[in-house]
Amino acid sequence: MEKESIVREIGLMEIEGLRIGNAQDEKAMTGVTVLLFDRGARVGVDISGGGPASRETPLALPVTADNLVNAIVLSGGSAFGLAASDGVMRYLEERGIGYETGFAKVPLVCQSCIYDLGCGRADVRPDSAMGYAACADAEMCAERAERKDAQGAAEGLADRYTVRMGRVGAGTGATVGKLYGMARSMRSGLGIYAVSVGRLKMAAVAVVNAVGDIFDPKTGEKVAGLRSEDGLGFADTCMELYTIGQKKDLMSSNTTIGAIVTNGRFSKAEMTKIASMARNAYARCINPVGTMADGDTIYAASLGEEEADLNMAGTLAAQVMEEAILRAVR
Repeated sequence: MEKESIVREIGLMEIEGLRIGNAQDEKAMTGVTVLLFDRGARVGVDISGGGPASRETPLALPVTADNLVNAIVLSGGSAFGLAASDGVMRYLEERGIGYETGFAKVPLVCQSCIYDLGCGRADVRPDSAMGYAACADAEMCAERAERKDAQGAAEGLADRYTVRMGRVGAGTGATVGKLYGMARSMRSGLGIYAVSVGRLKMAAVAVVNAVGDIFDPKTGEKVAGLRSEDGLGFADTCMELYTIGQKKDLMSSNTTIGAIVTNGRFSKAEMTKIASMARNAYARCINPVGTMADGDTIYAASLGEEEADLNMAGTLAAQVMEEAILRAVR
């Protein structure tokens, strides 16, 4: 059987129980992407960067309580952008969604941020209102997809393929190739890719904001990254880093963040392993990666009950994350 007939591209919205929405300030060049899990999700996490800006990531650790997570938020704004989760929690609370404590339902929301303060306006960051707006956008997109489905299967499938990518949501202010600052960097964005293998469905969402260069692992071609001094081609970030040695302060102004979402049935510990296997995509596509100047983080969420092999799922997670990274910069 040919590979193409085994791994089939699908629309992100074909993964049941998932909604995605974006909100952004295009002038300030920052934004929010929210993944909402209608029935909750078992979530794991892998953090490989040295400077993560995150909120409630311990909810995704295997040693904490096995409670279902209601949303994952990806945003700009560095640590300031963590305020976006306040709006997501408000949206969920208004709809009676959250962990029942006896006195109130507390929405469980994990979040990670990129550093985009040097791209647009450093004094404008994602806030509670933007987080709420991203949830409203997710609701609107889901309703639009349902209306399309009612009009016909062909139209519905087309709509499911048109989830926005690029300079939108958390990817609005994303850049790559930043060893020498913004002047020689390139714009990046939000990338999404989803596939099915039999009954198993899996998607990757990536916000690529790396200090390193971006490569297509299938060809070895550099597709984005540090520009040469004359701006006419690429420079090699690794070679430049070796040359300047300890003289350069990279700062923590980068970070590639993302999420794997599947309808496979896996425990929180297994989703943590899938997240760590998905990190292989970072190594294949981004060089250098996982430095102390990065806050690289991958969440992995299980939404369904489809039985699948853990090794196969982790391998597939790396593959879909590769394509999501490439779509973010292309």
